[in-house]
Amino acid sequence: MTLKVAVVGLGGIGNRHCQVYTDHPDAEVIAVCDILHDRADKAAERWNAKAFYSVQEMLDAGLPIDSASVCSAGVENGGDHYKPTMELLGAGIPVLGEKPISNRIHEAEEMVALAKEKGLRYGIDLNHRFTPAALRAKEWVESGRLGELNIVNMTMWINNPNESSPWFHIRALHPHSLDVMRYFCGDVDKVQAFFKKGAGRKIWSNVQVNLQFKSGVVGHLTGSYDAGGSYGLETLEVVGSEARFVLLDACEHLTFYPRRSQETETYDYIGGMMSFGETFHSRIGRWIEQSIEGVKPEEIDASGEDALKVQRIIEATIRSWENGTIESA
Repeated sequence: MTLKVAVVGLGGIGNRHCQVYTDHPDAEVIAVCDILHDRADKAAERWNAKAFYSVQEMLDAGLPIDSASVCSAGVENGGDHYKPTMELLGAGIPVLGEKPISNRIHEAEEMVALAKEKGLRYGIDLNHRFTPAALRAKEWVESGRLGELNIVNMTMWINNPNESSPWFHIRALHPHSLDVMRYFCGDVDKVQAFFKKGAGRKIWSNVQVNLQFKSGVVGHLTGSYDAGGSYGLETLEVVGSEARFVLLDACEHLTFYPRRSQETETYDYIGGMMSFGETFHSRIGRWIEQSIEGVKPEEIDASGEDALKVQRIIEATIRSWENGTIESA
């Protein structure tokens, strides 16, 4: 089976999705859609697909679309996901959306509810969990090699001078970091947050978040749009009663530290994945695989429901800072 795909939103990320689908032996881009006509036309020519300027126009054409990527952007990178996603799901088409699912919680809830009502697969491009290194670390956790989990620490920062909305940093960047923390430690119960504006900044560009997980694990997130340069993209540390691991830059270096021994294990570029940019192939490849296999919607990796839970954590983080309180997630 070849998965016939439509891509909505043809900025940089949308074209990245097109490239991944085109490179995959079991997928084909047959339609591209953007409200900016020149973007749609250029993408159609580049990817040998038919151009459309609205989702409804694309649906009316009656093409045999098996799946669609929604890569529109909007306010805080998630403001324009709702309408095209609802149109596609309403037409019975499974959707792989970009993160954040939506920074308006009621919209995210509606998208997840509609996918469930229609019995459709709905996934989000939370690609940091789809690296060979993360998968190996997950195997360690599930096999009990770390013992009982106690602590998770995550640092994620990049140099982004964008002065968008006040909450652009936490809402646009940290769906990734919080999803990875949930991937290893489960659902979050409570959060406490502190924000700081960087020098000359109008937005809250630095954050520290304390997290209490429902499992009892305690966690901490450090995030910034005022870092970068020689710094890495991210550092993840998960600490258990018997061992801990440290995962650097999403996929590049993974080290296992036993509690009662000095004999560490270090793995570099597992599976040949050299950089974060390659994670799009892993995540979208998994979506293609699960789509062709016909897995149940509730079995989708990095589902819309996962993304909704992350956005609830983010909104609780904002409330915590605004109210000076510990908030339920």
